[in-house]
Amino acid sequence: MQFQHKANDKIYNLAKIHQFIDKAATEKVNVLVFPEMCITGYWHVPKLSDQSVYALSERVSDSGSLALIKQKAIAHQMAIGVGLIERAEDNTLYNTWVVCMPDGSLHKHQKLHTFEHPIIKSGEQYTVFETPWGVKMGVLICWDNNLVENARANALLGADILLAPHQTGGTNSRSSHSMKPIPMTLWENRHQDPQSLQEVFQGEHGRGWLMRWLPARAHDNGMFVLFSHQF
Repeated sequence: MQFQHKANDKIYNLAKIHQFIDKAATEKVNVLVFPEMCITGYWHVPKLSDQSVYALSERVSDSGSLALIKQKAIAHQMAIGVGLIERAEDNTLYNTWVVCMPDGSLHKHQKLHTFEHPIIKSGEQYTVFETPWGVKMGVLICWDNNLVENARANALLGADILLAPHQTGGTNSRSSHSMKPIPMTLWENRHQDPQSLQEVFQGEHGRGWLMRWLPARAHDNGMFVLFSHQF
């Protein structure tokens, strides 16, 4: 599930998330995958002060943002994955994606390769877990998926399905067949000329790239990949 978030507006973003959860419930969805940092928003974070990033963060154990999502996961017997900035018990911050399970349990993945802000640290563990549907799921956040070894490690740990929440676009890869930066003029004029920007997103170095490397991860490892992107 992808949607256009608002920077630093948890109330708006959570309202959209719950709107999609309720709609998914009417369609008997079992697994709902929201994008990376969908609760906080993403692109504004690198420009924030340390204090502002801390203010956005939440402890997973008593997160106000997660409380109702956990309830709905149980009520609808659905696995719901959402992204936020986690404040761990030692006050370390992580780019974390939390899966709320139908039995009330939580599984969280801390992004392994983090670069969003200097005070957000990288995680150190893979995340693979059992589900009530007889399959194992793993989680890799955005750039984690770019390293083939990470997807392979999830497969070796038994993952049948890889959940891949993203916020992607604009990476200046050295490969001529990979992702490329979005011209700044197109981004600055996105409200006046959205069509030109959309053509870049949908082009060879945008969606075209995603449709090469995500299926490759799935094919090489014999697992399904569920992708969600925030724009």
